[in-house]
Amino acid sequence: MPSVWAPEFSCTDIICCVLFIVVILGYMAVGILAWLYGDPRHVLYPRNSTGMFCGIGLNKAQPSVFYFDILKCVTSINIMAATLNGLQCPTTQVCVEKCPDVFWALNPIAYLPNAKPQDYFNQSLCVPSFDLARTTLVSIIYLLEVNSANYTAGCVPDVTALENIPNDFANTWGLPSSINDTVNGIRNAKGDIVNSFKAKEIGVRIFEDFASSWQWIIAALVIAMVVSFLFLLLLRFIAPVMVWVLIFGVLAVGAYGIYHCWWEYDNYRKSTVSITDIGFTTDFKVYLQVKETWLAFLIILSVVEGILLLTLIFLRTRILIAIALIQESSKAVSHMMSTLFYPLITFVLLVVCVAYWGITALYLATSGIPVYKVVALNSTQDNCGQISSNETCDPQTFYNSTDYLWCRSARCIFIKYNNEGLLQRNLFNLQIYNGVAFLWCVNFVIAMGQCSLAGAFASYYWALNKPSDIPTFPLSQAFIRTIRYHVGSLAFGALILTLIQIIRIILEYLDHKTRAAQNPCSRFLMCCLKCCFWCLEKFIKFLNRNAYIMIAVYGKNFCVSAKNAFMLLMRNIVRVVVLDKVTDLLLFFGKMLVVGGVGVLAFFFFSGRIRLPSSNFRTEMLNYYWMPIIVVVVGAYLIAHGFFSVYSMCVDTLFLCFLEDLERHDGTMQKPYYMSKNLMKILKKKNRGPKNGEGKD
Repeated sequence: MPSVWAPEFSCTDIICCVLFIVVILGYMAVGILAWLYGDPRHVLYPRNSTGMFCGIGLNKAQPSVFYFDILKCVTSINIMAATLNGLQCPTTQVCVEKCPDVFWALNPIAYLPNAKPQDYFNQSLCVPSFDLARTTLVSIIYLLEVNSANYTAGCVPDVTALENIPNDFANTWGLPSSINDTVNGIRNAKGDIVNSFKAKEIGVRIFEDFASSWQWIIAALVIAMVVSFLFLLLLRFIAPVMVWVLIFGVLAVGAYGIYHCWWEYDNYRKSTVSITDIGFTTDFKVYLQVKETWLAFLIILSVVEGILLLTLIFLRTRILIAIALIQESSKAVSHMMSTLFYPLITFVLLVVCVAYWGITALYLATSGIPVYKVVALNSTQDNCGQISSNETCDPQTFYNSTDYLWCRSARCIFIKYNNEGLLQRNLFNLQIYNGVAFLWCVNFVIAMGQCSLAGAFASYYWALNKPSDIPTFPLSQAFIRTIRYHVGSLAFGALILTLIQIIRIILEYLDHKTRAAQNPCSRFLMCCLKCCFWCLEKFIKFLNRNAYIMIAVYGKNFCVSAKNAFMLLMRNIVRVVVLDKVTDLLLFFGKMLVVGGVGVLAFFFFSGRIRLPSSNFRTEMLNYYWMPIIVVVVGAYLIAHGFFSVYSMCVDTLFLCFLEDLERHDGTMQKPYYMSKNLMKILKKKNRGPKNGEGKD
């Protein structure tokens, strides 16, 4: 009589395995090319007018960029967007250590014949090639800086300080004629560029909050992990009570709803106002004041309550089976504690995939040499109209040369990255490859985790004498089997899911681009397509999950495993529905218990309602007390989801093994049942063999 589960495994879906390996090698090649030709400094650091980066190299001590005339940023879009493929601020820019924080101007009244530029100007605010000591003040120069704030890497005016601009600034040469125009001009200039800078101020404050409270955030997350862990272990003992309490709780809520609807209906029964007298109105409270509304609610709730009661009566045996499987799952997890921490491996691998995709996309986007072109800010000045839109320049030598002295408004502006090379001409295709390979890798990592966990839990179920027949290190063995034999099958299932996700992304893109031109019919068609592919993705995820379980149990290829799993579930569709809903109800309650409990505790602590006498932490130390609360709630949900996803995988695996056990075995010595005694008792089955062959718990 067999006592240990030992199926024979062999490599499956070899063609898809080879294809996946080729794609991974190609993905690595794309990453190497991007790393060789890309330069993320173009995105991470600002540049001055000479093309040098601020914050690194020679300008390491000057991390911010200062705009000479920020008002020109207002019209930069109109100046260049039509003729050039770029969007820059066409004014001189210099790297500075600190943004100016005062109002300052030199106007005709302040003009002195013997004035020296270094007495009025700061050398750090000039281009490196400009020496104030060798310069004579021969014309009126102005500088207006409205309490500059340093947002990420750029100096932009602080709008909150505009009301403090001196009145005589309205008469400064080169500025609008009234103070209101000056204020509005600077505000408009700031609006065009501040969105890319302003995030740092909020980000710094949030980072300060995190730095002040990270110990308590970690403590709250540890509490969430402990509560999730204890909840899963206690399900072995409290699952029956919790399931029946939740079921009767739902019935009690429905019964109270019926009573309340009857009470409201009885109160309005003598009213002469009917729903036909009200007609249609957007004030829905009016409908709650007529008896027909409450009568409709009463009928609907009564029907739902009746259906639930009949379901409970006729499906009570299947509910008992679901409870027994949940208890057995808790027992399996307690025998293989390492499975609870496997989501950490999946998380790390997903982080690697996301990081590789993001870095590759960044390097690809910045591959190619930056292209600078000569731009005349005022084409009507002198002979500036003669400048061609195709004239390139080098910003590091442009402002020291005499080539464009005849056009004082000429500037050397970054336009785009060179796209004339073979790599640059195929950047779009490489970005598409990067995205597709990323989705395939992510789906493969998830599939690998599901198959490994399924193999571990299957080894528990198919051990006749538990726990003595459970293999040593079941999770490690299952992981090794998955990597050794089933990479092709997992890649096959992940590829199918990836193709559907790509179609969904394309539909979303088309919907976004054509939304303004869509008529009601096309919008309806697009909505139907999106809905259908959303449902298809959910079905494929469900099918893949069960196929991976069958792959882990029997070692067959993906198509055979998916077919066998689907047919097995269809033959037991009622049991599937009952188990799925009971498990969902129980795990949903568990998640709400963990997230809600830890979230409420975090709210009372970080809002100052709970104070620890021995702690130096105070709510006043936080800029936004809701930041650590959000982090704790999101972290608690992710922790609970990680623990409960393992438990859900255990339930699904044991359920499929249970169905296979029922169909393949009959309780004889040659074909004994592997299910627990509790399940055999519910189903009124037993093993007809020696005492040591009766499926010990």
